[in-house]
Order: sequence, then C-alpha cells, then structure tokens
Amino acid sequence: MRKFEDEQLHFGEVPVSEIKIDLKSRDDIPQILLGLQAIYKDKKVRNKIFEILKQLSTKKKGRPGMHFWNIFVLSMIKLGLNCDYDRLHELANQHLTIRQMLGVGMFDNTYFSAKTIQNNVRLFTPEILDKINIVIVKFGHDLISKKKKIYAKCDSFVVETNVHFPTDNGILYDSVRKVVQLTAFVCDKYNVKGWRQKHYNIRQIKYLIRKITKIKRSNPRLESSILKKQNDLKSAYAELIKISESFIVKSKLSMDEIGKKSKNCMQNIFVNSVFKDINYYINFAKKFIDQIERRVFKKEKIPHSEKTFSIFEPHTEWICKGKSKAPFELGKRVAIVEDQNGFILSNKVMDKETDEKIAVSIVEKTKKDFENLILCSFDKGFYSKENKEKLSQILDLSILPKKGKLSKKDKEIEYSKEFIKYRKKHAAIESAINALEVHGLDKCLDKKIRGFKRHVSLAIVSRNIQIYGAHLKKKQIRNFKKHKIKIA
Repeated sequence: MRKFEDEQLHFGEVPVSEIKIDLKSRDDIPQILLGLQAIYKDKKVRNKIFEILKQLSTKKKGRPGMHFWNIFVLSMIKLGLNCDYDRLHELANQHLTIRQMLGVGMFDNTYFSAKTIQNNVRLFTPEILDKINIVIVKFGHDLISKKKKIYAKCDSFVVETNVHFPTDNGILYDSVRKVVQLTAFVCDKYNVKGWRQKHYNIRQIKYLIRKITKIKRSNPRLESSILKKQNDLKSAYAELIKISESFIVKSKLSMDEIGKKSKNCMQNIFVNSVFKDINYYINFAKKFIDQIERRVFKKEKIPHSEKTFSIFEPHTEWICKGKSKAPFELGKRVAIVEDQNGFILSNKVMDKETDEKIAVSIVEKTKKDFENLILCSFDKGFYSKENKEKLSQILDLSILPKKGKLSKKDKEIEYSKEFIKYRKKHAAIESAINALEVHGLDKCLDKKIRGFKRHVSLAIVSRNIQIYGAHLKKKQIRNFKKHKIKIA
C-alpha cells in the first residue's frame, strides 16, 4: 500500500518544514515550493489532502510505489512551470530544493524514472483534484484574507488541444495511415501476408494528398484552364477514395484471417484490443470518404455539427470568439470562477456549450463548496433572462449586464454605484486567465477528454498553490525588512 511519505528521516534528509527556499529568486519554482511547504506544515490540511490522495490507489498489497506526497509535488511543479515530462524528470533528479521537497537526502541516490513520474501523475482524476482545490483555497482564505465574504468573477476562455489544422483530406490520410499501420502490426505477429509494403502504401496516399493540395493552390485565369483544374481535382479525389476503400476492404479481410488464427484467451484479448482500434479508424475513414464525395462530387455543404476536427482528439471544437488576432481556436472552452484574492474557486470544461448555458450551474457548484459566496460578476455573454432570475435567488448580488437596449428598470440597476464598482473589477479576471495560460492552460498535450480535464484541474490547483506561495513570499520579505534581517 502507498504511503503519504516515509515516517522516519533518512541520513542527510532535511525535514520539509526546515527546507530553505531562495526568496530572492524571481522564478516560479520558489513560489510553488513555499506554497507546498506551508501546506505540509499545517497538520490538519496535510491530513485532509492525504485522505483525498488515498483515492489515487486501490491496491492494498504488492509493492508500495511512489509516495503520495511525491506525486502531489511533481504534478504541481509540472503544471506550475508548464513543462513536459522530460523537463520534470530532469528537475526531479537534478534540482536540489525540489529533491529536498520530495524527501530525498543529500546522500540518497534515489532516481525517479521518466515513465514512473508519467504514470503516477496520470493517476489523478478531476474529481480528486477538485476536492484538493477546495481544501487549498479554504486554507488560503484562512491565512490571507480577513474578509469572510467572497466576491467572485466568472469568465470562460479556450484551452487548445494538440491538433493540426483540420482538412478532410488530412484527416482521411490520418485515418487510413493508422488502419494500415495497425493492421500491418497485428498481421506481422500472426504471420498473415499482404502488408509487407505498408510504408509504400502510406506514401501512395500522401502523394495523392499532395497532388490535391497542389491542384487547389493553382490559380488559372482562362475558362478552359479552370475547367481542367476542376476535372483534375475530381479525378485526384476519385483516386484517393478508391485507394482508401481498397485498404479498408483489405484490412477487414486480414482481420477475419487473424480471428481464425488466434486460439487462446490471451491472444483473443490482444487481438480484440487491436481490432477495436482498427475499427475506430475505419469508421472515421468511411465518414471522411462520405464527406469528400458529398462536398466534391455532389456539391453539398457539410453541416458544422457533422464535422470532426481530429481523430486523435475527437473532443476538439472549432470555436470562434470574434477576436481579430485569433478568429478561431481549436480546443475546448473552460469556465473559471476567481475570488478577490486571486484564488480559482472552481472550473468547468464546457462540452459544446456556450457561456449562458453554464452560468447558473457553475455558480451553484461554487456556492455549494464555498457557502460565503455572496457576489459574482459576469460579462454580457452569460446573460439570459432566466439566468438573471436564478442567479438573483442564489447570490446576494449578481453583476450580469444585459444584452441590447436597456429598459428604465435595467438602467437603474446597471447605473447604480455598486453595479458599476464590481463591473469595473470584473476585468481583473483576464489577468487570471492569462496567468493560467502561461502556467499550463495555453495548450493541452494530454490525450483524450479524460486527460484534458485532468490537465485543466491540475493547472488550477497548481496555480492556487503558487498564488499562496507568492503571498507568503511577500509576507516573509516584509518581515525580514521590518526586523532588518538580511535575506539569505
């Protein structure tokens, strides 16, 4: 069973509460470590987090594995620095202060392998991280804020997914390429012939994609040349569809042959797993073949609701927020609620939802976790008549500007001193959004929707720890200056 940490100190190990952190450094690492150190020092908070972290592992027997505290520290550093697993691996094994925070002594040669770090950080779930976030924010409120009432701001932004620009040609190529690669892999294991030229097969499709792109880029002016371009394009697309369909048929025949050869249970489990992946990509290939036929040959306009923007990250959405620098973004919307101290109280990954659809639900969730929430401000995108009525029942005051022309009653509300005061303060949430984008939420490199949600939740918990660490750093520097102590 996993432990929170080793109960006994090793030779040369410095207790976490006594680690000296450089207050002169302007880097993010000291702020994160100060926040982690403060959490560790408070026994009640530490025990609460330990109880939540127990949910990461259900194993009661076998090897103990990495300690919960180490997993927590490494995950906070990863998102706090917006680094990949390779850099985290280097920091865990070479950075002296981080190793001290991980409980590694001066004479201890403990080595954290890259795969171990990756597998353990990925154990987190959004549900576990939300529980930890509530504990950390309440801990921050107790030590930083003297006000018991919470004044919040809510807004949404786009977190990009790790995808290339989507075109039906490009995504069809990805689909067929994966079908060829996976079928060739499993056929090689079971000595099924017919896929020896897999690399050549993939190059054939790539050649046709490049040919189509070249034809599209040409800009003829004569009517005869324009007609020739259209005919060349149609013939290239017809060839692409023909060769793609031939590989799909060939793959299905190979799967049938392998199904007869796999005999024992273990072989069937492996084969079924690979077949599931192959069928997943075959379905996508068929979908994009159909869309190309409709668009190129039948001159249909494909509805936006039918489009898929990535076969590897199917949750990706095409989002237009009306910004001049970024007219569209590929990713998912994330809504956050920030309080007056800069802490992120809660978040929501929006699944094909717009702002006005989640305004009430996110406030209800935040109010449930933080009962002293009395006010929340929004921008016009969150407005609807129903939202205004429901929010007025949940909160003492909701700063929700109305879209369009204002009635006399609306003018009285929106021109009041209190409304104007908090509406002006609402712009400060853009700073929090920018900070989150710098510290991990610019682009999510984790795979699938589960990895996306985990990445968002980790970034928010890490950011809250860093905010607390920054407050603590300022407080310590002030105390040193007050007592005229030289900062080491």
